[in-house]
Amino acid sequence: MTEPGLIVIGSGPAGVGAAGAYRQRRPEAPVRVLTADDRHPYARPPLSKEFLRGETDDVGMHPEQWFDERAIEVILAAPVEHIDVARRIVTAGGEEYPYSALVLASGASPSPLPVPGGERALQLRSLDDADRLRAAATEARSAVVIGAGFIGCEAAASLASRGLSVTLVAPSEMPQQKRLGEAAGQRLLELVEATGARYVGGVEIATIEGNSVLLESGVTITADLILAATGITPNSGLADDIGVELQDGRIVVDAEMSTNVDGVYAAGDVARAFNTTAGRPLMVEHWQDAADQGEVAGASAAGDDDAKWSGVPGFWTTIGDATVKYHAWGDGFDRCRLVEHDGGFTVWYEADGATVGVLTYNADDDYDEGEELISAGKPAPVDMDADRGADSH
Repeated sequence: MTEPGLIVIGSGPAGVGAAGAYRQRRPEAPVRVLTADDRHPYARPPLSKEFLRGETDDVGMHPEQWFDERAIEVILAAPVEHIDVARRIVTAGGEEYPYSALVLASGASPSPLPVPGGERALQLRSLDDADRLRAAATEARSAVVIGAGFIGCEAAASLASRGLSVTLVAPSEMPQQKRLGEAAGQRLLELVEATGARYVGGVEIATIEGNSVLLESGVTITADLILAATGITPNSGLADDIGVELQDGRIVVDAEMSTNVDGVYAAGDVARAFNTTAGRPLMVEHWQDAADQGEVAGASAAGDDDAKWSGVPGFWTTIGDATVKYHAWGDGFDRCRLVEHDGGFTVWYEADGATVGVLTYNADDDYDEGEELISAGKPAPVDMDADRGADSH
């Protein structure tokens, strides 16, 4: 058995962020990252974009030298079998690893398409998934992408750029309509269609048979490749097994990323974390926020009492050549207004008179200002009643 130190379960941005932050504060203690993945830590954002388009194979999160220089041991192909919180031992890949602090950064898994034949559809979460999808795209002439979240839109655009005839299908009339409103949904629809992909909205999938997607309307769409981008499910089973508090399937943590179990922290997609600026718990599934939470978890595990999660969640998404940026608390709005710019747009979101979100395309100043306004709880810098076409929720 090895010397106790920090054990991180998961090699995504939260896990690697935790390991790095802990190492900065504890230069001597062992730091180990355990992952069931057999690939060295990699970035997921390129998988639906540059990697899928065949423009790069380099998706490493950091060079291996980065881990070596920091004496962070990454143990691959080591699924966790058991956590003994009384003895502070993790059993993974048949080996026992003692810990003084444990960070659960186990992420999430793709939610299967809940229809007959749904298992036939490809998924996109891991690098192995991306390899399979890219290989299938090489041989395919047509594709159906199910689900118009940002991953679905990105993948549909990337497949279309490879010359495939792509149909993106989703229950909403426009991409992200429920989450972002009708005005934003219309603009996202235009960006998707500008890549050459076709959007079919307001439909439900009945079944998948062979290479055919059957809609509940009776329409059948046939394609060489079928991808389901239908959301994720947090990997919270390990936490549940050791008595960590869960809510909505996610691990409940405070602003320091501490759980209710002594010495156990959590961060990333698997966490329901308290944000000090928002003043309430949030559930986010963004790459940078997972990294930020991981750094807080690692710092807290190392004894840093000042580390707290306080940033405004946000991310960038690229649909074809268009980069869309979003900052928001992510728990709703009561009205929004779209403002057109030369070659772009901004959508401002308010709740109870305070800015709670901003979505931009070719409007970086608004994106930066939006983050400040959201953090300060100030109103949007536009007349929210001026545009009678704005959405209200």
